[in-house]
Order: sequence, then structure tokens, then C-alpha cells
Amino acid sequence: MKLYNLKDHSEQVSFAQAVQQGLGKGQGLFFPSELPKFSASEIGALLKLDFVTRSAKILSAFIGNEISDDDMQRLVKNAFQFPAPVKSVEDDIGTLELFHGPTLAFKDFGGRFMAQALVQVAADKKITILTATSGDTGAAVAHAFYHLPNIRVVILYPQGKISPLQEKLFCTLGDNIHTIAIKSDFDTCQALVKKSFDDSELKAKIGLNSANSINISRLLAQICYYFEAFAQLAPKQREQLVISVPSGNFGDLTAGLLAKTMGLPIKRFIAATNANDTVPRYLETGKWEPHQTVATLSNAMDVSQPNNWPRIEEIYHREAWTLKSLGRGTVTDEQSEAAVRELDQKGYLSEPHGAIAYRVLRDQLQADEYGLFLGTAHPAKFKEVVENILGKSIALPAELAERADMTLLSHVMDNDFAHLRDYLMNLEW
Repeated sequence: MKLYNLKDHSEQVSFAQAVQQGLGKGQGLFFPSELPKFSASEIGALLKLDFVTRSAKILSAFIGNEISDDDMQRLVKNAFQFPAPVKSVEDDIGTLELFHGPTLAFKDFGGRFMAQALVQVAADKKITILTATSGDTGAAVAHAFYHLPNIRVVILYPQGKISPLQEKLFCTLGDNIHTIAIKSDFDTCQALVKKSFDDSELKAKIGLNSANSINISRLLAQICYYFEAFAQLAPKQREQLVISVPSGNFGDLTAGLLAKTMGLPIKRFIAATNANDTVPRYLETGKWEPHQTVATLSNAMDVSQPNNWPRIEEIYHREAWTLKSLGRGTVTDEQSEAAVRELDQKGYLSEPHGAIAYRVLRDQLQADEYGLFLGTAHPAKFKEVVENILGKSIALPAELAERADMTLLSHVMDNDFAHLRDYLMNLEW
């Protein structure tokens, strides 16, 4: 597999290099040189396979002979040990539940496949994973890499801006997992990660890598559950399928668009955002004008400068699609609260991120279409928020209940790169 740096097309790397580097020169994202295509008959055959076997074939279509078919099957089997079921919500709307993994969020798919792939391609090198999280990435990455040999993980997150249970899931592990609460917002955490990658001395000394959705292995893994969703739909539902994606850093939507480039016949996508609406405004005005990030009930989407947007623009350019044809919608906290209540009245328990995707989908779905919205996190991960909206208690799944009373092990740090650099340089194995 060959990939090129979106900021410097002359930098071309293999899949193994891209997984280990994370970012290219000038903080550029890696993107596949070739986008594999399946014919309609090949898509039909894929849809008849089980989730793991199908996913291994999809990933091998991108990665090629860098990982053998047998090894790919093993990696995917180790990573995808949980389902991604489609549940019916209304006659013309369903939800793809992506929260049945160990940290109850969609990022378990990408995080666990990246961990498996990195161990596969890095041999015995010592690697430091440095990543930023707006909520769910931290837990997924921490659990995916927990206790893996020769890999340590450092996770930055905005202090006080993720839910208490999100924090408990990954800040109570210890061992090779190190967590730092930054006194700022997610975009600051992301900027600190990027600055670290620009420091060649730091990068070389600690074997720096990232597990954000900027890492191509995570993104490729996410393509697989779009095929899994399609496989579960009735023939009539497949004909006019619209998928609404709750969008923060835009990795999930990027993966869905890549599934479409491969031949999966999805009619259209909708990018559903909260008040951090840089992309919807850009699509309307043609001006990229990020505002200051604001805190919302859907904190995992509190991103005003989404990292994956250049990949989406590249997809539209490569496929000669019209960017303005991408569906979009912005939902306020008040509207997302109302959507949580509306879904509850229909017998479906959701949380603000999924509810945002539902709200925009319900508002924009046409009479002949079938809609899916992505359920990206278990409602219990936002227990306090959902209970306040609905006025009733939510039981904690075992994965959360066992960590709810554990002591946080995080360091607290100012927005100070010199301090972070010193911490990383002196972190012992």
C-alpha cells in the first residue's frame, strides 16, 4: 500500500511506515494513492460474508501484501470481538450501534485494529503513542494498547470538558497508560500533539506515534462497519440509503465516504454537528473560518478545526464529486436534548451525539429514502447528562460500573509545550 502526504505529495510511504509515523512532514495527513474499487457483484459477495471475514477482505484491498491474508484475518478477529448491530427506531430510520466494544464507543473498532496493526508492523521497536481525546478516543486507545509490550500511551484531554465516566474509563488504568488533563480545550490538546510531532529530537528519542483518527489504520478500520450496516438492511432499505454521521473530528464521515468510493451504494451522507459548526458554515460560504471551540452536551464533537477535513476534500477531488452536495446540519444543545426525549418516547435510549445525527436525519430524510444514524457511544457514558434530560436513572453497564469509584491517575498540566516536552523526554519505560 502506498500513501502520500496531503501537504507534500512527494512524501510517499508504505502502510507500515504510515502506521508508525502517524503524520507526515508539515503535519500532513497520509492518504491512499490507490482507492480500491469493488464491482456490484463483488459487493454482493462481500455482503454475504461474516463481519470479520468481510472486514479482512476490505482492509486487504487497501493494504495489499504488506500483511498476509492469514495475518489480516487474525488481526481483525482480535480487534473486532463485538458486534455492530442495526436497530430499528422508526419505519424509515434505524441506528447503527457502534458501542458494544470494551469502552462502549465506536472508537473501539479503530483503536483495537491500530493496536493489532502496530504490533504487527513495528516488530520489537519501542513506541510512544501520543494522542489527544475529546472523550472517547482516550478510552478506546488506552484499552486497545493496555499491557502491550514495547508500547506506552500518553493521552491528553481537556480538563473538566469530558464526562466523569469517560474520564474514569481510561484515567484509572496505570501501567503503560499515562493520562494528562490539560487546562484548556480539545483543540489545544490536539495542537500540543501536533507540536510534539514537529519536534524531531523528541520524535526520535521516544519513538513518537499517534492514535488519533489522523492515523490511517484507525480510519481504514472504520470503513468496515459501514459495510456491516449495509449487510443487515433489507433490499428495499438499501436502495435509497442515507447515513447521518455525528461529526467532530470528521474521521467517521471520512471512513463512510471511503466505503462509498469502494462501491458501497450509499445514496448520500449527512454531516451532523453541534454548535462547533466550522464545516457546515464552510460548505455554505466557501470560507474556512473556525470559531473558538465552545463546550456542548455532545463534548466528543467539540472540535472547531477538524483534522480529517483535508481527507474529505481529497476524496471529493479524486472522485470528482461536488463538495456542496454533502448533506449537513447544525443542532443546538436545546435541540439535542429534545431529540433525546423524542427518541426515548419512541422507545429508543440515546445520548446527545447520536441524537444530533438523528435530528438532522429526521429533518432532511425524503419520502422514498431509508435513513441510518450512527450511535457512537453508549448512553451510560453520558449518564448525568441523559438522566438530567429524561428525568430518570440509567443503569451502568459492567464496563463502567467497575471503574466508577476508582481513583484518577492523571497529571494536570497547563497549555505549555515545554512542560509537556520535558515530561515526555523523562518518562521512564
